[in-house]
Amino acid sequence: MEPSWSSTPGIAFFGADSPTRVTGWARAAERAGLASAWIIEDYFHPGAYALAAAAAAVTERLAIGLGVVNPYTRHPALVAMETAALAGIAPGRVVLGLGSSNRPWVERQMAIPFKTPLGGLREGAEIVRRLLAGERVTFRGETFRVEDVHLEWTPRERIPLLLGVKGPRALRLAGEIADGVICSLLSSPEHVRRVRRTAGARGPFAVLAYVLTSIDRDGRRARDAVRPLLARYLGLLHGQSILADAGLGPERTQPFRDALGSGAAAAHLVADELIDALAVAGTPEHCRQQLARWAEAGLHAPIAVLPGDGDLADRIPLCTETLLPAWNELAESRA
Repeated sequence: MEPSWSSTPGIAFFGADSPTRVTGWARAAERAGLASAWIIEDYFHPGAYALAAAAAAVTERLAIGLGVVNPYTRHPALVAMETAALAGIAPGRVVLGLGSSNRPWVERQMAIPFKTPLGGLREGAEIVRRLLAGERVTFRGETFRVEDVHLEWTPRERIPLLLGVKGPRALRLAGEIADGVICSLLSSPEHVRRVRRTAGARGPFAVLAYVLTSIDRDGRRARDAVRPLLARYLGLLHGQSILADAGLGPERTQPFRDALGSGAAAAHLVADELIDALAVAGTPEHCRQQLARWAEAGLHAPIAVLPGDGDLADRIPLCTETLLPAWNELAESRA
């Protein structure tokens, strides 16, 4: 039987105010019936492990996902140490997401060498896996080395490992060494299809995605809520394959990159077609139709990213009253 985090919608936690809000968010997510809460770690925002531990401590069923951390700013041995500690707080409820982060943060801002990011991810994943399994590890790789190390305490259960990756080589690596993939914000059903096709996993393999989600009986209000975040990420991910999967070439996203570089607002440039391609936003009925496209593409579970002002805990019930039954119905129809 597959774990609920890999088949039932989850929620993303992020933002500068998360330390003062995360316990309330976690309780609200569990009350609403969501399967998982995923901590998005953007540098230099609040750190994922402290937030994850706080969310774990106030919940009983909610899976706690680290989505994602990287082995550069935290050595793989430290990732294993912190993940083991979190698993002690929330036995059987921890999912580890690993990714390579990006060169500007790691190399330019922190002066940490960023060579062979894909090789480093492979090495980091192996060290973490072996340490969490209770092995005494000596490893001499191109990026990371450990010499006769082991964890003083290891979790009894196996911790699922997902990779936060996009490119073809990285997706093939995920299919080889991981339990699944966490797709980035601005994924699309077409991107999910490429992930499944490219990873080529032979065993159970979960495909999750951060999905910008806004559901409201006032469809225009719901769609307007996602425009600012879509505009920002269209600028950030300009030219990347994840957008090409949705049919958005560089010429389509260049205005968003220009606006990002100049600090100009660009929400007004986000047409409805972009919202439908990259988000689930609108009336409940429209969102059910959009969710069906993701399910047909092979997404195992969406991780809802809720935009807007105010406390996230107040917005969670409004979203999940449509999201959960719609996704469950789609799952039953595919079974």
